Amino acid sequence: MSDHDPLYISVPHEHETDNPFLQGPFKAQRNELDATHDELTIIGDVPKDLFGMYVRNTHNQAQAPLGIYHPFDGDGMLHAIRFEDGKVEYRNRFVRTTGFLAEQGAKKSLWPGLLQPGDYQRRGWGSMGVMKDNAGTDINAHAGHLIASMSQGSEPWALSPDTLETHGAHEWGRLVPDGLSSHYKVDHETGDMIFFNYPEKFPHMHYGVISKANKLVHYVPIELPGARWPHDMGMTKNYSILHDLPYFFDPKLLKQGTRKLEFHRDMPSRFGIIPRFGRSEDIRWFETKPCWVMHLTNCYEDGDWVIQDGCIWDNPVKPPVGDNTNVFAKIRRQLDKHATHTHMYRWMFNLRTGETREFSLDDEVTEFPVVSSDYNGIKYRYSYNSLFVPNEWLMAGVKKYDLATGNSARFEYGEGRFGSESCIARAVGASAEDDGYLINFVTDVGQDRSECLILRADDIAAGPVCTIVLPERISVGTHACWVEGDRLEGENRNASELAGIAYGDSFRTVGIDSINTPEAAIDFAATEQ
Repeated sequence: MSDHDPLYISVPHEHETDNPFLQGPFKAQRNELDATHDELTIIGDVPKDLFGMYVRNTHNQAQAPLGIYHPFDGDGMLHAIRFEDGKVEYRNRFVRTTGFLAEQGAKKSLWPGLLQPGDYQRRGWGSMGVMKDNAGTDINAHAGHLIASMSQGSEPWALSPDTLETHGAHEWGRLVPDGLSSHYKVDHETGDMIFFNYPEKFPHMHYGVISKANKLVHYVPIELPGARWPHDMGMTKNYSILHDLPYFFDPKLLKQGTRKLEFHRDMPSRFGIIPRFGRSEDIRWFETKPCWVMHLTNCYEDGDWVIQDGCIWDNPVKPPVGDNTNVFAKIRRQLDKHATHTHMYRWMFNLRTGETREFSLDDEVTEFPVVSSDYNGIKYRYSYNSLFVPNEWLMAGVKKYDLATGNSARFEYGEGRFGSESCIARAVGASAEDDGYLINFVTDVGQDRSECLILRADDIAAGPVCTIVLPERISVGTHACWVEGDRLEGENRNASELAGIAYGDSFRTVGIDSINTPEAAIDFAATEQ
């Protein structure tokens, strides 16, 4: 186990600040470490049919913040654990963005945070153009690199899967001046990566495709009625789904330079279905009830229908931008999934008739839904969602949904133990969608340590089959990805690993016109098994 080149870190120690998002489970990590299999404490046996790497991004503040620190402001730090033939290795690194390196040189923060964008003194990045590109939100893999980004739009920061070294921004990033927003999607069948961004200036959105060979092969403007604040996008075999939701800055105030995010309850939500290589004029827009969507589960085609599953926010609350009164309580309220009543939901769009249907799949509060990435964009059965501590931005466990039967299972981390986004790693030679493992990093505040938990994806209630104690306690984080072993060097998904997955199948559509409740959806899915 070894330290690396020292970094200048000035973020306050947790006992030196009253900001709860720099204390306790959010305590910033200061060290970059490597650990081999023999240097790690391992409880149980590492499965030998687990091949690939689990990588989680973290907002991990390095410098004392300017003004009010929001938990989405911190510098991106990747934590990765790699598996092969029953052995593991761990490492963590900051994402060395231009903003991070500039602040290292200045030995202080140079950009304000999310809650005080009007205080900027230097040009920045993202949809607002005033933020530091912290690359701290999302992480995925494509064409032999890890790609880290922030939700508003980053340069496409490429990192080595082997060392986590930041190689710089991908060359195609020069052709995408408004950046790469989080929640780009990779199609394992074709190797395509689809993405979007949402600048405040017209046309307010762009949509693009990066090829298997890591070339920008499609990039088009998407004309929206005004500046928007989307967070995710959907992907099917032939289409992408873009979001125009009624949660955005007040247009009149925005013209004056004031950003006041509001939920416009009198406006419908719009979802735009565009062919993968389509243009703005090819989009079919569908209207639904007003809502906001932070994260989708999966999308797929079924005959004339496009199905979108995800977690709907019934009651979005604006972040306290420019408001210093009880600011931490307001951040908690804005991020509290129980207050926003975030839960599993389904939208159905008929491309032939233009009909839209929507209904809840479950009422329990869950977010950060994930599926096996082998099933991105095609019909699937299982979603694994994070459970949340009420009144806190902390993940308390995982709930598994069986969308074919309506059954569910759960695993909770325990008191004082908080997780991040789970990933599903299908076993080498997997014979079923859930034949594999659920992987997560969990921080235990009471024991002052962090662990990598490995659970069987087909039996999460049984608890971990293996626990790997990390070298240091790490800050809780959000998004993660699983990179299959045959994708570590490029989009070379082994065809034998995809055997039995219904790429390109035309699903039977008899009975789909009667689906308008979760019970009907379950009954229909059961006939399809």
